[in-house]
Amino acid sequence: MRIQEEVEILRIYVGESAQHEGSPIYEAVVNLARSSGMSGATVTRGMMGFGANSLVHTAKILRLSEDLPILVEIVDKPERIESFLPKVEELVTEGLIVVDKARAIFHLPMRIRDVMNSKVVTANPDSPLSNVVRLLLKHKIKALPVVEKGWLVGVVTGGDLLSRAVIGLRLDLQHHLPPEILAEEIRRIEAGGGRASDIMSSPVITVSVKAKIPEAAKLMAKRKLKRLPVVDDDGRLVGIVSRVDVLKTVSRANYVSQVLPHLAPGLKLCAGDVMFREVPTILAQSPLNEVLDKLVASPLRRVVVVDEVGKVKGIIMDRHLIERFSPQEKHGLLRSLLSRLASPHNKPDFSGKAEDVMKPDVYTVSTSTPVTQVLEILVEKSVKRLIVVDDAGKLQGIVDRDTLLRVIAGKEVEEDDLPESV
Repeated sequence: MRIQEEVEILRIYVGESAQHEGSPIYEAVVNLARSSGMSGATVTRGMMGFGANSLVHTAKILRLSEDLPILVEIVDKPERIESFLPKVEELVTEGLIVVDKARAIFHLPMRIRDVMNSKVVTANPDSPLSNVVRLLLKHKIKALPVVEKGWLVGVVTGGDLLSRAVIGLRLDLQHHLPPEILAEEIRRIEAGGGRASDIMSSPVITVSVKAKIPEAAKLMAKRKLKRLPVVDDDGRLVGIVSRVDVLKTVSRANYVSQVLPHLAPGLKLCAGDVMFREVPTILAQSPLNEVLDKLVASPLRRVVVVDEVGKVKGIIMDRHLIERFSPQEKHGLLRSLLSRLASPHNKPDFSGKAEDVMKPDVYTVSTSTPVTQVLEILVEKSVKRLIVVDDAGKLQGIVDRDTLLRVIAGKEVEEDDLPESV
């Protein structure tokens, strides 16, 4: 996609030794630009120059300690530069600030062929299930295309492994298991036998290598898929594109233009417009058994810890519990926990409280945060979900990757839609 935009270039010239509250000014400017949501900043260190005092500064070998010139450049839309400029003026107490008008031409990869992963790990129909699981774990992927003589005949996903009772825990939790327990799981799968063809999903929904990102987004949203195999005109597998690939591409495009004609108007909404409100919560003093009950009952596989008035204090995910009970001397407890996570009918007794296992660092956004910014945060932090709070920090809901994919695809998020299972 080719976009032309009227932009402004903000240039800040400072000396390398110029400081703001103990940090170089150029670092402070870049951090300020990032926190203000600017599209980007570039810092250049000059080789030679002089300022108003007429002193020449150079990077020659014997004079490396001189106060070399530093240039910070920020290119963004005029209205963003206008709102950002007063912040810079407060920060830069010495140096020079210049604003120039310009026209920028951006070439954005909005085709599947530009963003897909062409190095696809595959299996054949006769691959033992234990090898399939090993490949998925080794490459940290969630889907394995099954290929026979170059033709795509099926795909094995983490969901297939769970639904066919090949594994008891989803793939991303397997990475947190101690090596000996993971080895036991592989041996159990080997003993059970089975081939990739026994559990693979077939026929496979695919997307053409000639398709564009919005087409893939709509197909994923309609079919509730997290990834699509990419095929050429002859139907041969040439790559795979994931939901994360789609979200990253749209996030990059949004840096350039707030109005993307190829994408849905839903990108102009806020987090409060698209969030899910049914979020399991727990108090910090609640027993760990109660945490487990709520955790396994929710497709989110996480519980938000709140205080008496609903302010977010932390979060508990199933992997946090595995990490807690994974030390060598606690394997008995760990096995009980894994049994509980694998089946809601297993109910071993655990001592402790929610505050013992919660993580206090929670990624949050406010109800008024634009969807485009929510998307940027999800991509930057590499997380699946963000907690939505009001101005007082009270829990309001949750927004996830699946929600944003629907927004991009132009599909409305219904009030009774449930978040995707993890």
